[in-house]
Amino acid sequence: MTTITVFKGDGIGPEITDAVIKVLNAANAKLEYEVFNVGAKVYEETGEYIPEKAFESYEKNKILLKSPITTPVGKGFRSLNVTLRNKYDLWANIRPAKSNPCIPTKFDNVDIVTFRENTEDLYVGKEEQIDENTVYAYKIITKKASTRIIRAAFEYCIKNNRKKLTCVHKANILKMSDGLFLHIFEDIAKEYPQIESNSLIVDNTCMQLVMHPEQFDVMVMPNLYGDIVSDLTSGLIGGLGLLPSCNKGDDYAMYEAVHGSAPDIAGKHIANPSALLLSACMMLEDLHQESVATKIRNALNKTFEERKVLTFDLGGSASTDAFTDEIIKNL
Repeated sequence: MTTITVFKGDGIGPEITDAVIKVLNAANAKLEYEVFNVGAKVYEETGEYIPEKAFESYEKNKILLKSPITTPVGKGFRSLNVTLRNKYDLWANIRPAKSNPCIPTKFDNVDIVTFRENTEDLYVGKEEQIDENTVYAYKIITKKASTRIIRAAFEYCIKNNRKKLTCVHKANILKMSDGLFLHIFEDIAKEYPQIESNSLIVDNTCMQLVMHPEQFDVMVMPNLYGDIVSDLTSGLIGGLGLLPSCNKGDDYAMYEAVHGSAPDIAGKHIANPSALLLSACMMLEDLHQESVATKIRNALNKTFEERKVLTFDLGGSASTDAFTDEIIKNL
């Protein structure tokens, strides 16, 4: 039995968290939970966005299942996601986007895994007011961070029998920063001759993704590009509501839904918990509970395939609870 920490988050976070835990329990996952409310609502009540006891739980358990947390745009506190990634050095963000034949989209051949460096680039959040009309934002790329994410992507290809790794960059313009990332990729690629490797400028990557996504297998890139490109890949498979995600470091792991907290539908019990559930399946696999993860994915796919009980974003009218119960029925 493994004890994990759970952050319920804001908006729809508590609803989808409860749904996912219900499915995990019904599937007989060997898990125990330490559950905490975090985010803006908790701050209003306690003055803390993440209570100290929640941090202590994560530091003890080292595994976190996290629902979305609201981040103000253009003001207020820095993203708590970025804070967690930096605090616990969760340097690899891994987002697999795979077509599901039961979900109608324009593409039926997408199977792309994005490896995103998670701790530096523009996301260091270092900005400087030069004068009243000028702000500088600092992009930081280091050999250490670049090397470990690129090597992790190659190792993932070996472990998962993936054939090709693409480095995404803007080294034609950012010759020093992205140039460093690209040169490290080219050097490490020589150690993995069995993996086809290539590089692509980020804007061309986006165009190619929406024209011929079948050419991509695994991609690795700096932080900002990874954030944008992985959202794009989610659009190819039906949206962020279907995209799982995990963040890993040397000592800690965090599994999360990367869609927003959707405050406009919070409390209406119509949210789709699929992204968080699929992220939990990634967690189960890392905890060597692969059979449970497979059972849950099969039940979810059957629910999609039958199309009798779906949430509104999937073309149905079911509540979160009804959708969850249908998944459990299909286990």
